[in-house]
Amino acid sequence: MAVFAAVSAIPLVFAVGAGVDYASANMAKAKLDAVADAATLAAVAHQTISATAAVAQTTAQNVFAAEAGNLTNVTINNVSVTVTDTTTGRTAVVGYSATKTNTFMGLVGIPTTTITGQSTAQAGLSTNINFYLLLDNSPSMSIAATTAGINAMVAATSAQGGCAFACHEYNPSADNLGNPGGVDNYTLANQLGVVTRIENLATATQSLASTAAAMEGSNNSQYQMAIYTFNGSGLNTIQLLTSDLANAQTTAANINVLEVWDNNWLTKTNDNNDTDTDFETAMSQINGIMPAPGTGTPSSTPQEVLFIVSDGVDDETSTACSQALDGNRCQQPFDTTWCTTVKNRGILIAVLYTVYLPLPTNSWYNDWIAPFQSQISPNMESCASPGLFFSVTTDGDITAAMQGLFQQAIATARLTH
Repeated sequence: MAVFAAVSAIPLVFAVGAGVDYASANMAKAKLDAVADAATLAAVAHQTISATAAVAQTTAQNVFAAEAGNLTNVTINNVSVTVTDTTTGRTAVVGYSATKTNTFMGLVGIPTTTITGQSTAQAGLSTNINFYLLLDNSPSMSIAATTAGINAMVAATSAQGGCAFACHEYNPSADNLGNPGGVDNYTLANQLGVVTRIENLATATQSLASTAAAMEGSNNSQYQMAIYTFNGSGLNTIQLLTSDLANAQTTAANINVLEVWDNNWLTKTNDNNDTDTDFETAMSQINGIMPAPGTGTPSSTPQEVLFIVSDGVDDETSTACSQALDGNRCQQPFDTTWCTTVKNRGILIAVLYTVYLPLPTNSWYNDWIAPFQSQISPNMESCASPGLFFSVTTDGDITAAMQGLFQQAIATARLTH
């Protein structure tokens, strides 16, 4: 029995030893799996997601090497790190192969145990976006922003038949406006404390720049902004494309309504017959400024978003016009041909339609705007990319509308990059 017991003890000892080695190998695998998890998470972390896939791959490799180096009796044979950026986000995969030195099994010719494992992590990519703001500053955008303001302006301009627009004129005396002190309606509105739509637009643009600066940090993205106004003279540069959004916020305070010489005259020597809103020329010019868009991912150039704010009515010189006035003056809904051209380049268009206010007491409105009033909003919406059309009416909050459109533009860009 003693001999039998001694002989039986040998395999029992090796079985126990094998169990110890197996448990030790499992413990080592659990640690290496945790190291692989840390490496993949490092590749998609907040600090890394804005970097390229190559940089993220190096980061994951470094994290794995640093953590795995702390393990004893473990030899890393191979580590594979793959970081892939797609339209939906980033995927990091870390796989490893290692050997664990056996304590007991080596006595029977099995000196090591092979350990393998893999970890995968995913995250949405940051989206870098360039915003080009194209803001209508034609005289019609200087209408009083509230019903109370409109009523105040109409009541104060009885000599003009009641005018709700705070038109800015350098030489108002030529028009015999009948305002106290001979001032233009722009100055009159200031004297009455009436806030105009264009003033609200300037404030809203400043707020938008501030929001963009705050959100690029939380979204781990970079937003750049350019600001242009447009009227019958084409583009006016308020701010060239910049990543300094604090400076863009400051320069946005310079947004103001077009100042004309007097009625019908753009300047003292330019009788343009009040054709002060040329959307097509502005779109042609801004299209030439905006570069080809990228996907906005860290390894690509930024996505481009054209942000248009306007009341949607053209007033320009044209020989082909469904609403021909005196001479070649044309008032009609914006021609959206350029919108299609811009969108076909892969550039998103966000449109904020500041509703053109019906003025049934105004004979000019009744004769020339009322016939196509119902077409303006659908026309503006057709200019916008899907889901990027907002409108705001009199008494509406332009700041809130621009913020909402900005948030939607960011979400759409992230889905399409």
